[in-house]
Amino acid sequence: MIFDCASRALSQIGDPRFRSVLLRGVGLTLALLIALAWAAGWLAGWLVPDTITLPWIGQIGFVDNLASIGGVIAVLGLSVFLMVPVASAFTGMFLDEVADAVEETHYPALGPAPRVGFGAALGDTLSFLGVIVAANLAALVLYLFFIPLAPLIFWALNGFLLGREYFQLIAMRRLGRAGAKRMRRRHRTAIWGLGLLMAVPLTVPVVNLFVPILGVAAFTHLYHALEAKFGTPEP
Repeated sequence: MIFDCASRALSQIGDPRFRSVLLRGVGLTLALLIALAWAAGWLAGWLVPDTITLPWIGQIGFVDNLASIGGVIAVLGLSVFLMVPVASAFTGMFLDEVADAVEETHYPALGPAPRVGFGAALGDTLSFLGVIVAANLAALVLYLFFIPLAPLIFWALNGFLLGREYFQLIAMRRLGRAGAKRMRRRHRTAIWGLGLLMAVPLTVPVVNLFVPILGVAAFTHLYHALEAKFGTPEP
């Protein structure tokens, strides 16, 4: 079931609506990272004095400029780890468009799902963004202590996060928040499995930019496959 969902999502990658969401998600991610780099550089320059005096060396100038450059470099370094997870969070804002494209193509008898309001979508996106950034920053410590296992930790963590949030958002369109949570808990193993399959390409440059879109499409297929096979969990 998991591989079938991924395969069906991949077969629709040429859909114009997929490309539109991809460009917006990546664009917002780049804008956020550039803003963070600027803010880090400005804050470091503001906190650090223009000059400092060191014993036996004397006065050193341009310290604030060096601190600003260091802040920018730090954010750019973190962006290597955070760009794709953050893009995944932003994709949630446009999730309806990808899910609608999948359902119109593969499940036309269902009819359109109720639209989620912009405010609710933005709130869910910001919540997901906070969780995924905090979790990945915390995982940097594990990467340093367990360097050989870093890819496995990255895949397991982001597979869990992507699966949990994307399935929840997809299921909410048909079941509401409470019903989606019940279904997610009931099928947590399959959801994590598909999330892990989506997380592996996150470490492949360029390919990783398509993962958020394919993830939404694949979890749309997974939701309908689970609902058809097992039904909707009772309250």
